[in-house]
Amino acid sequence: MARGGTWLGVHPERDLIVRRYLRHQKRLATAAFERLLEEDQPDPDKDEETHDREEAVVEERLGLSTQRIGAVVSVLRSMGARRVVDLGCGEGTLIRELLADPQFSEVSGVDVSHRALAAAARALHLDRMPERQRDRVKLYQSSLTYRDRRLSGYDAATLLEVVEHVEPSRLAALEHSVFGSAQPGSVVVTTPNAEYNVRFETLPAGEMRHRDHRFEWTRAEFAGWSRSVGERYGYAVRFLPIGPEDPEVGPPTQMAVFTR
Repeated sequence: MARGGTWLGVHPERDLIVRRYLRHQKRLATAAFERLLEEDQPDPDKDEETHDREEAVVEERLGLSTQRIGAVVSVLRSMGARRVVDLGCGEGTLIRELLADPQFSEVSGVDVSHRALAAAARALHLDRMPERQRDRVKLYQSSLTYRDRRLSGYDAATLLEVVEHVEPSRLAALEHSVFGSAQPGSVVVTTPNAEYNVRFETLPAGEMRHRDHRFEWTRAEFAGWSRSVGERYGYAVRFLPIGPEDPEVGPPTQMAVFTR
């Protein structure tokens, strides 16, 4: 789930060429897409997969990853969203869950890491997926801090455990590209609740859950950021807990649901 980089990625014209000429050769088509991804941009963080595993170990006892995905899918269903883009999609865990529900007619994934996108293509078995199902999926290599016209017009966008990977000085750029430029109907954001970290026995005091995290917000800090973004870009926002709520420090994961 690497972050950063520039708005470079798979070009729509090349996607069309690959799909048209390799339509009946699924394995070749998938290999061609992965090769295009590799040519566009180097992976900015080769250690990201290792760091992700470390975070998973910290949260494993609570099964937070599964709870986050379930909570986000439930929110998207209740909204009636049909076209969804997962920003910072990593290896495609959320994409896989959304594809299992026929409500979602188009599911796109965006990540700056070509390694993550290639892993997502493998995990989703794009080479063996029926063509009609495969046409519901789009993968883009891009940074979330630059505008991209391809990401406009979606019913909903998701940022699962993404914002905390962004340098604070670049948050304004992410806000503008997502809320100001892409302007999806709804945006779902999840992020760690820093207050809950004291409840993780394997996490040393004062440390964050992932070595690539630039910050982790308290509930008040997340609420302040979310409301400020909503006011500036014309979104109402509500907050939902994910995971068991501790009476003193709240839930381990916090979620904001923005609606235009």
